[in-house]
Amino acid sequence: MTKLAALQMISGPAVADNLLAAERLIAHAAAEGARLVALPEYFPLIGATDAVRRAAREPDAGAACAAEAIDAAQAPIQHFLATQARRHGIWLVGGSLPLLADEPHKLRNSCLIYDPAGRQRARYDKIHLFGFQNFRNGTESYDESLTIEAGSRVVSFPVEGLGGIRRIGLAICYDLRFPELFRALGEVDLLVVPAAFTETTGRAHWELLLRARAVENQCYVLAAAQGGEHPTGRLTYGNSMLVDPWGEIVARLDKGVGMVLGDFDAQRLVEVRTSLPTLRHRRL
Repeated sequence: MTKLAALQMISGPAVADNLLAAERLIAHAAAEGARLVALPEYFPLIGATDAVRRAAREPDAGAACAAEAIDAAQAPIQHFLATQARRHGIWLVGGSLPLLADEPHKLRNSCLIYDPAGRQRARYDKIHLFGFQNFRNGTESYDESLTIEAGSRVVSFPVEGLGGIRRIGLAICYDLRFPELFRALGEVDLLVVPAAFTETTGRAHWELLLRARAVENQCYVLAAAQGGEHPTGRLTYGNSMLVDPWGEIVARLDKGVGMVLGDFDAQRLVEVRTSLPTLRHRRL
């Protein structure tokens, strides 16, 4: 068994405050025995103005860059993530943070992963950008493409020292609605999905989509979400959870700040894939 933790936050527009909240949650998860910890999408800031978000963009410090080599003034969020991973000796999935984009007025919504030595091992830039208009109330609307530059590359990566977990795939929030992305990842043992689903869309589709992705890819899914009312009044759905390859929910947190802690069971993975070998039965 390998313990996994999904951290649920209600981030605000102040980066320093959010990092402090994340630090406490990471320490708690590590103390409970979690060997991989995932933060939610936008964990460093939510609700800031476009100008503030652009000002918070960081250059990518680069793969295999140790914590002490990251300029804390130029890349404080990356320095924080690398330091936390090394301090607690964990794999840390850094939710998402704003990185510099090719288009100067936009940012990349990026997930960085750090190994127990505090070195960056993978980067995924969100491919699918959320656009939504709630015609029922007429006031709720989002268009991420106005400020975010989409990624173009699916990302899965090998890991070591995590029990039966050999390969991890990444997606962010709205990506969850596009099953072709997950097929393109190939065979993975664990999908990690940082998210900030709205209350409206989350209530309708969040659990349904997470369980579907687990079943069709016959893997565990760890989803770390924003979960509550943010200082700006934005409502996020929460319900961070760990789902097993049969689609059963191992652990779940409804609303509020906290942690989902559950076990990755390698034997369960083998049993599901052996008894119903859909991954081998695919024809398209």
